[in-house]
Amino acid sequence: MHQWIDSDHQLQQLCETLAPVAKIALDTEFIRTDTFYPKIALIQVSDGQQCWLIDVLAITQFASLKALLESPTNQLILHACAEDLEVLDYALDIRPSNIFDTQIAAGIVNLGYCMGYARLVDSLFDISLDKQATRSDWLARPLSQRQLDYAEVDVQYLHAMEEILSKALAEQQRQDWFIEETQGLFAMVDSRKDHGEYYLKLKGAWRLGVKSLTALNRLCDWREHLARSSNRPRAHIIKDSVLIELARRLPSAKEHLHGIEDWFPRSVKRHGDAVLQQIAAAATDTPVAPMPQPLPKTISALMREMRDSLTDVAQAMKIPQEFLCNKKELETILRSSMEGQCQWPERLNQGWRLAKVKPALKDVLDRTEAL
Repeated sequence: MHQWIDSDHQLQQLCETLAPVAKIALDTEFIRTDTFYPKIALIQVSDGQQCWLIDVLAITQFASLKALLESPTNQLILHACAEDLEVLDYALDIRPSNIFDTQIAAGIVNLGYCMGYARLVDSLFDISLDKQATRSDWLARPLSQRQLDYAEVDVQYLHAMEEILSKALAEQQRQDWFIEETQGLFAMVDSRKDHGEYYLKLKGAWRLGVKSLTALNRLCDWREHLARSSNRPRAHIIKDSVLIELARRLPSAKEHLHGIEDWFPRSVKRHGDAVLQQIAAAATDTPVAPMPQPLPKTISALMREMRDSLTDVAQAMKIPQEFLCNKKELETILRSSMEGQCQWPERLNQGWRLAKVKPALKDVLDRTEAL
């Protein structure tokens, strides 16, 4: 059974109770459907025996919780916690540093890559969980019994998971690998705060010329500022595809803004003047660099050979191949090699990947005549 925490006094008492607890299971529930920033609604914590559900909506003072979750002496056990870290940081200014992510650990000990919580529970304990409340309205009050049960279950098995996975990491001598991947997680979460050069992420942007790309860069910056200041999703302001088309056309008058797919008259009326101002201002911006085109099809055989090499390494190491090197990293290696100077992604130049992954990929490059 869980205990409901919905006052500052109760939260203070809870944090005092949990302060000496070495390992605390943690999860959050939030909504992010119609806002730029997530709306946190609930925090679940457990000491391995008791579960507490913290009603964030009813509490105003979070200093004691911040001290507890940021304490280096309290290890937090979470599963696939990137979004949890983001929402805690934004909503409550809480930045944990001592964490054990069971999804990362499960991958490193070869139970499965990016395995969801319910699937991992099933794999380790042969227990099937009801996940139907995942997308429910966590901002509603009172929460339904199904929601309460779901929230409690999300931390119920984390301590047992951590015990099994920690033992497996020790037996396989992969604790250092786990630490390295955890640091990578923190770096990834931090990188999500920086949305500069967002235009580089837009599908099809590589087809645009420099003048259009420069305008697209400014349009993306303008939309980003508006989305954050108004707390609305980017697509609720203007979709990516509309920004691409605007950058391609480079309209100079309001009558040129109509007829763009997915850009409706109401939005044209609301944002048309601002869009034209951004496009006009982009003409005096320092031109951005051209975007590289997709790798030629002639290189696909080499890409397959590199992936086959990674498969061999993964099988030999007994670790999911996805952990070794991703598609974007392979493309970076191939593209830079085609240009005459191979550039290795940062994480392949350090830690266990330097010793295991980089040599395998380098061997493929060394014995090919394609580059």
